[in-house]
Amino acid sequence: MNTYALPMIVPAEFPELQALLWDRDVARPIPAEEAFALYERNWRFVDQTRLTAREKLLIQNLADEFGHGVLLTAG
Repeated sequence: MNTYALPMIVPAEFPELQALLWDRDVARPIPAEEAFALYERNWRFVDQTRLTAREKLLIQNLADEFGHGVLLTAG
């Protein structure tokens, strides 16, 4: 029986994700799907000028994996 474990994301490694999780322990890994949902739901709070190249790549990879290539934002 194969079980697939979703990759875990450490918010402390991504400045804007860390800012979104101001009320949590950012050193504690979260599931990739949860990170994607957080970016989508809270995009209006993401300072796009502060996104690092690594975080932009993370967001694109999450959108490809969980959003069929699309990050649905309201802004």
